[in-house]
Amino acid sequence: MIILVGIMPFRMMYVLSDLFYFLIYHVIGYRRKIVECNLRNSFPEKNAAEISLCTQKFFSHLCDISLESIKGFSMTKKELIRRHRILNPELADHYFNIGISAIAVPGHYNNWEWGSLSPGLQIKYPIVGFYKCMSNGLVDTFAKKHRAKFNTRLASLKETCNTFNELSAVPHAYIMAADQSPTNLKSCYWFDFFNQDTAWLHGPEKYARKYNWPVIYVDIQKVRRGFYELKLVLLTDDPGSLPDGEITRLYTQHLEKSIMQEPAYWLWSHKRWKHKRVKGLGFGN
Repeated sequence: MIILVGIMPFRMMYVLSDLFYFLIYHVIGYRRKIVECNLRNSFPEKNAAEISLCTQKFFSHLCDISLESIKGFSMTKKELIRRHRILNPELADHYFNIGISAIAVPGHYNNWEWGSLSPGLQIKYPIVGFYKCMSNGLVDTFAKKHRAKFNTRLASLKETCNTFNELSAVPHAYIMAADQSPTNLKSCYWFDFFNQDTAWLHGPEKYARKYNWPVIYVDIQKVRRGFYELKLVLLTDDPGSLPDGEITRLYTQHLEKSIMQEPAYWLWSHKRWKHKRVKGLGFGN
């Protein structure tokens, strides 16, 4: 599949994506009930037809970014910059120029997969991306090698603390997608997100406060099929001056605003609201 998609023109790749969409949505029904449930709960004002249309658009987009992720292994630098373009790299470059690291917080929205490839070609920082190891060792090694080919270092989520300790003396941009469902409910933050009480990872805020580094939200918007524009938005460059949880709250607000521009492009197929707040655990409103 990697070789096939690698040599395939983008136009043909999207024909293949349309075929996968038909199979996954209409034949297999992969996680369809989860997606529909998440959308209904998040958009109670939408009727059944609107939820159905959004679900179809989601699965079509999911097939696109799955193949785009594979395509990324063989894309050239020029292609990546053209198709995954940072509109204002000068925001990140400013902090690099004064010798300060930064924490970048995107979400699983639009094409986040190319986020381990394109930033190192467009900003001055060396990039550190955190990822969850795959169960297949050979696939994990291959993916790690090819995703780290353009000024990027990939580190396992299990190595987060050690990675920060090791690299903190030299300016880096740390990419931390912060919209996954947390496993540690004792230290997570809770904020309203799409009309639902939602648990949030504490990691980005924890390390931003520890080192007093700026936190930059990455707004990824789809221009057209296969083309994305990234806008960097400063959440804070003085984490210590904000109340506990405020950095995470700002992130949730910006992410929700991004998703509202086209709801179908967020990762609705994961069980984002599987956790319920337990009294006495976590922080937030």
